[in-house]
Amino acid sequence: MSGVEVQAPLGLRPLSEGVCEVCDDRGQRVGRLKRIGAVWKFKAIGLAPDGALEPGGGPLTAHHNTVFEQLDAELVNQRLLGER
Repeated sequence: MSGVEVQAPLGLRPLSEGVCEVCDDRGQRVGRLKRIGAVWKFKAIGLAPDGALEPGGGPLTAHHNTVFEQLDAELVNQRLLGER
């Protein structure tokens, strides 16, 4: 999945108070935002050919560990898709 281009908009789906799933325009999971202390950190997720999860992989692997001061969908889209 790492060669797949992700199109905007990315969607944010809260899973718990400190974890938010990040999905592409087709609803496929491409990562998670995790609250670590006072910031949110993006954790890229991809799929191996056998369907196993690849932490740090996938189409947004270059943005793994990107830090966000706040959970804001517009900012997440801008930073993860706009800095290529």
